[in-house]
Formats: sequence, structure tokens, C-alpha cells
Amino acid sequence: MNSSVTSAEDLARLDAVALAAAIRSRQVSPREVVEAVIDRIERRDGPVNSICTIAREQARQAALAAEAAVMQGAPLGPLHGVPVGIKDVTPTAGIRTTFGSKLYETNIPAADAEVVRRLKAAGAIVVAKTNTPEFAAGANTFNELFGVTRNPWDTRLSAGGSTGGGAAALAAGLLPLAEGTDFGGSLRVPASFCGVVGLRPTPGLTPMRPGVLPWDSLRVSGPMARTAEDVALMMGAIAGPSAESPISLPVSMDGLLDQVRRFSVKGLKVGYVDDVSGVGIEGGIASLCRRAAHALADAGAIVEETVLDLTDGTEAFPVLRGAAVLLTHRSRMNQIEQMGKNLAGNIRYGQSLTLAQVVEAEAARARLWERTCAFFSRFDVLLTPCVPVPPFPVEQNHPTHIGGRPMKSYIDWIAPTYVLTLVGVPTASVPAGLDGNGLPVGVQVAAPRLAEATVLGVARTLQQLVPVPTIAPGFR
Repeated sequence: MNSSVTSAEDLARLDAVALAAAIRSRQVSPREVVEAVIDRIERRDGPVNSICTIAREQARQAALAAEAAVMQGAPLGPLHGVPVGIKDVTPTAGIRTTFGSKLYETNIPAADAEVVRRLKAAGAIVVAKTNTPEFAAGANTFNELFGVTRNPWDTRLSAGGSTGGGAAALAAGLLPLAEGTDFGGSLRVPASFCGVVGLRPTPGLTPMRPGVLPWDSLRVSGPMARTAEDVALMMGAIAGPSAESPISLPVSMDGLLDQVRRFSVKGLKVGYVDDVSGVGIEGGIASLCRRAAHALADAGAIVEETVLDLTDGTEAFPVLRGAAVLLTHRSRMNQIEQMGKNLAGNIRYGQSLTLAQVVEAEAARARLWERTCAFFSRFDVLLTPCVPVPPFPVEQNHPTHIGGRPMKSYIDWIAPTYVLTLVGVPTASVPAGLDGNGLPVGVQVAAPRLAEATVLGVARTLQQLVPVPTIAPGFR
């Protein structure tokens, strides 16, 4: 066994790249890894509540098969034997998938979602389902089935959402990889709050199957991990064409990790924008993100503080989201009284929309796209704060003010992420430092469509230049 892997506790906290290498070289076995991860979840998740289902039997069976493949010298996938947590809105064959809703409390799917099939094909082992708001409707992770997920950096605070369970599990050192989805910021917001890396890929690169809106480009599935390298490794496994998706792109991300490792920011043109959405930002967060941007200049990038005005998106996104939520849940309209407040409110808002509102929202989205194209004709990369406020008390549904300015709805505060959703470019949140209370702050890294290697290359560089612990203090 490798000297750096001295105990089951150490094994459970290893990052995915290190785990995959240790398994491939037979320094550790998939069974050892899975048992260490299950044990750590059982012992340490209580105060955080990031995991809603542990797939003990399935994970142990998969570990036995993975170990046999190693011993037989069979071809091994890039994630062979590496545990992964799957968001509880993503179907997993034989493993309970509730969507965070009492309507699906006992639901056990017969088949995996396509993204899960791809992870398994790459050798990953599904160990757990991670907590989510009901049908992923919310940026604070709680539901009536499993309760609230807390931030490992301070369990009095929110882990963000809606992939809050995945982010919290990573920050607590319970899992090396987490699958998630992102609509308005559901991979990026919790990554920012929990000090990990979450990537919203270019729409069409990763499969969203099964799904009731196959043409939708607002929702994506994507990877989350503690490091940009681990995100690249996972992204390489899940990206690629899907015959079942009409928006699928004929693009593979094979070799993404190598591209990210070779990436250099020297000569890169970086535009830093304090506030792309116009909702405001608390000063300490802006200063940390600005400092991270200028750290890239020290590494040879050309950094300019500039402006990108995507404020039209604050009116457009709620409309398009409301329409999408209504379409998604139209078969459950007779069950709306059994749903939580956030989800039911979204559906009712969708019902209230007029055709004129939807038309104007699409027109606004077109304007945002033209501005984004103009921005990327000048710059290779956009850097902007991910979340305009620090993690808030977990009992709150959402922040009510930013810098004293009141929010109109419960999603206004995530406008910095959802305006970038509207323009469909790859965007990641990566830690930019710790605030005055010792809490992580995330900066968004965005680049033109299909430039995931650039996004993750910059993210990796930032993790080297502005190091932030990848596991929260109480869980190291």
C-alpha cells in the first residue's frame, strides 16, 4: 500500500485522480476504498446530512467486480473503482431515487439515467444518493423527506443548492466525486458555499436523459469535485454524443485531464467583472474574487477589469424557468397541494405567465447572447463572483437582502449564476479564498462554448495560486 495511504480514513478522503491511480497500480483495492467511504459516511455525515441513501449492497457488489477486473488485468476505465455520489433527482437502477419529494418516497427506478450509465462504464461505483431540494427547486438544500443539508465549514449555515448534498459531501471528505444538475446555478452555488469545484458544461455535451424536455438547453448535468483535475477526469467520462438527445453535440472530452494539466494562462486575456447581473455584491466577496483574478496576472495572464451587462437576464430567467417548471410538472398538476412551497410556487408562477412574457424573455436572451459574443471577441475568459452573499443561516429559505437592497423573489440572489445559464457557455465555480469568517468564496470562470479545457485550466491554476483547503476544518 502507498505510504500516503496509511489508513481507511486517509483512503476515504483521497481525491479521485489519486484514487484511480492507486487502484490501477494495485496499491489499494476497490473493496478497501468502498468500505472506507461507506464507513466514513456512516460516522461523519450526521451533522451535515448530505447523504440521503447509502447504496451499500450495490456498491459492495460493484467493488467485488471492479477488484476482479484489476486482478485479471482487464482493461480499466478512467474512474475504475472510484466512488461517486449521485444527486437524488438522477435515476439510479435499483437504488431509491426520491427527487426529494414525498410523492416519490419509495421510488426505485428500473434503469439508470444515461449519465449514471456513463459513470459506471468508466468504472465508477455508485455509493450514495446526495440530498437535494424537492425536484431541485431551490438554492438551499432541504426537503420534507430528509431534512436540511448543512455546510461542513459551519453547520449552522446553508450548503447552497440544489446540488447541496453533493457539495457538502465533498467538503466533508465523504466522497471524491459528485454528480449534479445545474439550471440556475445548482452546481455552482453549492460549490461556492462549500469550497469545491462545480462545472456547468456547455449544453448538449452531457446527457439529460431521461427527461421530459429533450430540447431544453437550460438544464444540464455536470461534475463536481474538490479539484479541477478531478472535475476534468469525471467530465471526460460523462461527456459525448447521445443518440437520445436532440441537442447532443458530436464532441468528446477524451483527454480533457491532460489538456487541463498542460494548460497555461500565459498570454490569456481575462476580463474580470464585479457584477454581471446588477443585483449587487457584498464588498468582501468582490475583493477576494478581484484578488484571485489579479493572481492570474502574476502567472502571465493579461487581466482587465471591465463590464459585461447581463442584467436583462434577471427578468428573463424567472419567466423561462417558470415555463420549464410548468412543462416538467404538467402531469402532476393534481398533486400540487402535496408539494413543498418552493416547487408549488414555481408551478403556479408558470401558470400565470403570458405568451408576451415568454416572447420578451426569449428576445432578452438573444440580446444577452450578442453581448456575450462581443465580450468573448475581446477576452478569452470571464471571471466574476459566483454568489453575491456569504453562506446564510440554514433555517432561511434564501437571503432577503444584498448590501441592504431587498430581493424580489427567492431566486434573485443567484442571478450571477443564472444569467450565465441563459447564454449557454461553460462556467465553473472555483474557490477564490476565505472570507473574514473563514468561509469559502467562489469565483466563476466562464469561456466560449465548448471551451471546457480553458475553464478547468484556469480553475486548476487558481487552485494553485490561491490555495484553499479542499476539506472543511472539522472533517480533515
